[in-house]
Amino acid sequence: MTDSRNAFSLDAYLADLAPLINLDCGTRTPAGVAKVADIMTEKYEAIGWQVTRHQFAAECGPCLEITNAPGADHYDVMLCGHMDTVFPEGTAAKRPLKIEGNQAFGPGVSDMKSGLLSIWYALKEMDPAQLAKLKVLVCYNCDEEIGSPWSKDWLVEKAKQSGCVLVAEAARPNGDLISARKGNAKYRITFHGKASHAGSALTEGVSAITELAHWVLAINEQVNMTTGTTMNVGVVQGGTGVNVVPDFAEAIVDLRFWSNEEAAAVHDRLTFMANNPFLAGCRVEVDRQTFKPAMRPSGDTEALMALVEAAAKEEGIPFNWLEAGGGSDANFTAAAGVPSLDGFGPMGGGFHSEAEFLLLESIEPRIRLLQRVLGKLAK
Repeated sequence: MTDSRNAFSLDAYLADLAPLINLDCGTRTPAGVAKVADIMTEKYEAIGWQVTRHQFAAECGPCLEITNAPGADHYDVMLCGHMDTVFPEGTAAKRPLKIEGNQAFGPGVSDMKSGLLSIWYALKEMDPAQLAKLKVLVCYNCDEEIGSPWSKDWLVEKAKQSGCVLVAEAARPNGDLISARKGNAKYRITFHGKASHAGSALTEGVSAITELAHWVLAINEQVNMTTGTTMNVGVVQGGTGVNVVPDFAEAIVDLRFWSNEEAAAVHDRLTFMANNPFLAGCRVEVDRQTFKPAMRPSGDTEALMALVEAAAKEEGIPFNWLEAGGGSDANFTAAAGVPSLDGFGPMGGGFHSEAEFLLLESIEPRIRLLQRVLGKLAK
C-alpha cells in the first residue's frame, strides 16, 4: 500500500518527530500547541492538502481541519489526533527527545506526537491512485487531555460527516488496538455548613467536613466492580482551623463506567443526595465538570473491526482488540453513532509520566497498517 518511490526512513521520521517533542505544548500552553499546529500545517500544505485553522477559545490553542477533498459534504474516513500534552512548561527542556536502544523517550512521544506524525506519513506515502478514491478528513484538536471542552462539538460535527473514525492514539506495547473505552466524568462537590467555635459553640455549627465524610462512604457504596462502574474520591479539602467547625469542604470525584445508563443513574443519585443532605443546615452543590460517554462497538463498528483485522493479516501484523479503561476523543465520535476505532499510532506506553516511551520498531509497520486500512476503505 506504500508508494514504492518513498522508502520509509526511521532517521527521517525521528528528525520530523523531534521538533514536536522538544517544545512545551500542554493544554494550558496554547502558544506551544499553536507551534505544533504550525509544524503540521506546513507538512500538510507541502503535500497539497487544504488546512483550515479553528480557534474555539482564547485560552486554548488552535485546531486543524485538514482534507484532500475541499468542499466535500461527506468524507470516507476521519483521522483524529490531539496536539496537546499533560506536561507543564519547562518539561521539554528537561526531557527532550531521547533515543535509547529500540525506544524513544520524551513528553508526548507516544501520547500522541508520533500518532500525529504517523497519520501524515501514511497519507503522504500512500499510493496516489488509491488516495484519489478516498475523501479523507484529518482533525487535530488542542484540548483532548482535559476532555476536549472546546473542540468536542466540532469533532462530533465532523465525525457525523464521515463514514468512520480512526483515532491515532498509541497502540499498546503488545500491539493491541482499541475497540472500546470506558466513559468518565469528573465531579466537583462543594459542601457549605455553618462555622462556630468548636469549644464553646460546637452544637451551633454544621460541619461541612462531616457532611463530606458521609458522602465519601455513600459514593464508595456505588462502586460496582461487576459492571465496571467505579468512583474515586481523589481530592478533598476543607476547614480553616482545628478549633473551628468547618463551614466549607470540597471533594473531587472520578467516575468511570462501561454503561452510559449507569453513569446517568449515578448522576441522578448524586443530585438526589445534594437535595437531601445528611446534616440539617448543610447545603451541597454538585458540578459535573467533564463527561465523556463510554465507547462501545456497534454492528457497523464490528464490520470496521473485521476490515482492520483483514488489513493486519495481510501486513503480517498480529494484534488483539483491547477494552481500555481510559478515554479519548473516540468516546465522543462513537457516542455520535459513527463507527470509531482507536490505537492507530505506533506502540508505546507510560503515558502522562517521565517513563513515557515509543517503540521504534513499531513505527513503520503501524504506518503500513493504517495505509492498508485506508486502501480497503477506498475499495
